[in-house]
Amino acid sequence: MEGTPRTHESDVMQFCVIAVETAARKMNISPAELTRRLEEQGLIEGRLFKFYDTLHTQSADYVADDIIETLYNYEHDQ
Repeated sequence: MEGTPRTHESDVMQFCVIAVETAARKMNISPAELTRRLEEQGLIEGRLFKFYDTLHTQSADYVADDIIETLYNYEHDQ
């Protein structure tokens, strides 16, 4: 069965989806709510996309913990 070829962009998007879903589960909120909060702080592009090359080598739990901590720090500093 042929599928859509993998691209760097599709790999990054898949990574972001997994990171958001894992973090949302840990926070006991919906992925949509977490996405909204991450977007408000500019963390989807400014953290997940920007540091993909480093973060994608880590476990899903590590990335989720990192994004949760980063989000809390950004929200606290407002």
